[in-house]
Amino acid sequence: MGAYILRRILLMIPTLFGIMAISFAVIQFAPGGPVEQVIASLTNQGGTDRLGSGGGDAGAGGNFDAAGDISSKYRGAQGLDPEFIKKLEKQFGFDKPPLERFGMMLWNYARFDFGDSYFRDISVLDLILEKMPVSISLGIWITILSYLISIPLGIRKAVKDGSAFDMWTSGVVIIGYAIPGFLFGILLMVLFAGGSFWDWFPLRGIVSDNWDQLSWPARITDYFWHMTLPLTALVLSAFATTTLLTKNSFLEEIRKQYVVTARAKGLSEHKVLYGHVFRNAMLIVIAGFPGAFISAFFTGSLLIENIFSLDGLGLLGFKSVLQRDYPVVFANLYIFSLLGLFVGLLSDLMYTWVDPRIDFERRDV
Repeated sequence: MGAYILRRILLMIPTLFGIMAISFAVIQFAPGGPVEQVIASLTNQGGTDRLGSGGGDAGAGGNFDAAGDISSKYRGAQGLDPEFIKKLEKQFGFDKPPLERFGMMLWNYARFDFGDSYFRDISVLDLILEKMPVSISLGIWITILSYLISIPLGIRKAVKDGSAFDMWTSGVVIIGYAIPGFLFGILLMVLFAGGSFWDWFPLRGIVSDNWDQLSWPARITDYFWHMTLPLTALVLSAFATTTLLTKNSFLEEIRKQYVVTARAKGLSEHKVLYGHVFRNAMLIVIAGFPGAFISAFFTGSLLIENIFSLDGLGLLGFKSVLQRDYPVVFANLYIFSLLGLFVGLLSDLMYTWVDPRIDFERRDV
């Protein structure tokens, strides 16, 4: 197992390099970079103007016009002092060739040095750590709730396969999966957050402004009061896949010979189901737990954080892309790519924990 883990870790290096290289190359052609953001704010240009340049400022060097005016690289910079433009490029690090900047970025990221945000007076790592509790809170609760709902429901559907219960719950699961979480979140906000109907739940934030002044029971109540609508919107589609996966896993195991033998020995259906079938059927479900958490932790909460104004990593990433705050964008990409790779390895290790008969040493990576 040690050799398998080592091989997987070594394979993470070229994978992570490829992800960062492709993303960095794409950024070189993205219009409306940070230099143009500053120029647009100084010249009071609208969003259309600032994003309309053909080539952006992600690539250092650029092209000079016949007069050698550096300001011609940036739309809206005509008339500004070229020395000022050069200072902006140096401030954002665009005075160096792209390959040199990419190499410096990889070296710094290998030491988890992500630099400072372009537009916030704070280091990128501190900014991510500041926003992480909100996203972790969403990720933990949505994963726990989805598993608490989907596993019992999937087992029940497998036992009642083909019955009316199985049919109508399948319809509910499919409809819930088909409805986008963000759309359901907007509906909940309109209905229960002071939209057009009832004003029962808060519209923004994870706790109230006076949370520090509340007693501990009141703090817990306030926290869940704020989390009710976001979690409801996320849970709607989160448990669908796990429910159907659980059902199909149990159906496959129930039809195997060892189950028939256990029943022939006179064991009760409950003991057959939970004493013999459960461990084998839940192998793939339990092994997918780390991946489900990471998905809910970041990608699943992106739109929900925006809708309910939850100041987490999803909202941070969205704003950073709009502002072209590249250090924050690349740091988020690097951290979650690294987490995703380690979660893939952790999922494999969980297979061996759930079922010791699995041996990855006997198969190629």
